[in-house]
Amino acid sequence: RIEAARCPDVVVAQIDPRKLKKKPTVNISISGCQPAPEGYSPTLKWQQQQVANFSAVRQSLNKHRNHWRSQHLDSNVTMPKSEDEEGWKKFCLGERVYSEIDALSDNENLGIDYMKVGFPPLLSIVSRMNQATVTSVLEYLISWFGEKKFTPELGRWLYALLACLEKPLLPEAHSLIRQLARRCSEVRALEENKNEEQISALNLIICLVSRYFDQRDLADEPS
Repeated sequence: RIEAARCPDVVVAQIDPRKLKKKPTVNISISGCQPAPEGYSPTLKWQQQQVANFSAVRQSLNKHRNHWRSQHLDSNVTMPKSEDEEGWKKFCLGERVYSEIDALSDNENLGIDYMKVGFPPLLSIVSRMNQATVTSVLEYLISWFGEKKFTPELGRWLYALLACLEKPLLPEAHSLIRQLARRCSEVRALEENKNEEQISALNLIICLVSRYFDQRDLADEPS
């Protein structure tokens, strides 16, 4: 009580004004997706059909998973370890996309070199991936997509990994697919040539994230 009585009634803090000149950085996350370009917004009927097709694919995958897991992989297929981010990017996308080479040279053999063009998401491959690997590879590809363009190779793998993703979603998977849908809407909005096939693929991923995985705030509202 004696010490308290000796304290002044008003205390003024000494603040260095130089430290206040720097403006604070605020990261604002847009909750929804950017709308589709005019004329390219998917209809509700189309979205419902895609969800139904996707649900059928998931059911078939779960039903036959053990069968496909038991199938021998070709000798040229070596699946990377779960933590090998660069290995999975090259495995899924191929050296051509990974190294951002526009086209194969004319001197290439006509046969398919999967190391160059990427391995497709074969059932014998994805059936061997546990949930931790599915989530990790999804994270690797979404990270890649955050700075790169959308390609058919990427689209096939994103669809396959979403088909393998178990519900209810783990928190990290929930965050990843929302990030994916937002990135798809961003790329779609910036699409200059209005490539109908590419916009349709981006619409599909947004549709599955929002309507199958119940992230309704990200859904495209029919025009």
